[in-house]
Amino acid sequence: MTVIDFDKLFHQFTQLKVAVIGDVMLDTYWWGNVDRISPEAPVPVVALSKKEHRIGGAGNVALNLISLGAQVSMIGVLGKDKNGDQLTELLKVNNINTQYLVQSEHRITTNKIRIISRNQHMMRLDAEITTDMIATDEEKLLFAFENYIATENPNLVIIEDYNKGVLTENTIKRIITLCKKNKILTAVDPKRKNFFAYQGVDIFKPNLKEVKEGLNILCEEMNINVLKDIHLLLQDKLKHRISLITLSEQGVFYQQDNQAVIIPTHIRSIADVSGAGDTVIAIAALVFAATNDVKIMAEMANIAGGLVCEEVGTVAIDKGRLITECKKLVS
Repeated sequence: MTVIDFDKLFHQFTQLKVAVIGDVMLDTYWWGNVDRISPEAPVPVVALSKKEHRIGGAGNVALNLISLGAQVSMIGVLGKDKNGDQLTELLKVNNINTQYLVQSEHRITTNKIRIISRNQHMMRLDAEITTDMIATDEEKLLFAFENYIATENPNLVIIEDYNKGVLTENTIKRIITLCKKNKILTAVDPKRKNFFAYQGVDIFKPNLKEVKEGLNILCEEMNINVLKDIHLLLQDKLKHRISLITLSEQGVFYQQDNQAVIIPTHIRSIADVSGAGDTVIAIAALVFAATNDVKIMAEMANIAGGLVCEEVGTVAIDKGRLITECKKLVS
């Protein structure tokens, strides 16, 4: 049995250069109290007491990578607006390189405003444009990405799709082509709109719901044989190397060549599942870039996804807790 030196592995993460490219967004939280109903309409009146800005969307993947010590650049498209300035500043404060972010005069910065009272989610307001980018913005983004590759010589690119229009079919194809040409590992967390556009990617990480929708599968029972068939169906369309499918409370499934395994989840006190997918793709891609070991990749990503579900709200993985859990649970 191979003994894994996790301290050495986590040190290796600090040597890796990673780009996260996709739909970065601002998360805004408005906190307040509700003591009355509006006289103008049958809705609660929220007396605001605090506002908070956080990094959201693809930026949460970058935060997870940063928490493990990787050298991270965020590549995406923002509007020329205050929300974009606020988001750029937040990324910088968290040591995420913003040099390759692109500003567009044709789009606004996605901002999801959550109104919360007494720990209850009262309402969410989304300010966004979700149509595909125009060609000039596509070219600006791809030019920035080419500059990033030429300047940074990265080890890994994670493509994070939230269906906000930044990752068009053309952009996706050219990103993967550039990565292949430069021998850069690629991983993707897809959404349904461009589900089969990621041809030739190395690691394809959907969740079970996305897979069933993408392949139009109605089967309720999921076992190793069904998941192996799903991998083959995906590979027929994508020609990718590794399938990593998250199965909610059942854990994760991975397959590379003929190696296919379901790793069951570890029993935890689940508080909130939001952001778990971001953590899984970040840890999985980083571990595989460092080890080239699909089993270790899946085991560590499974642990990390469970750990962040113990926290309320979207949070990045805690490095110390992850090391401790890996030493205890990974053989």
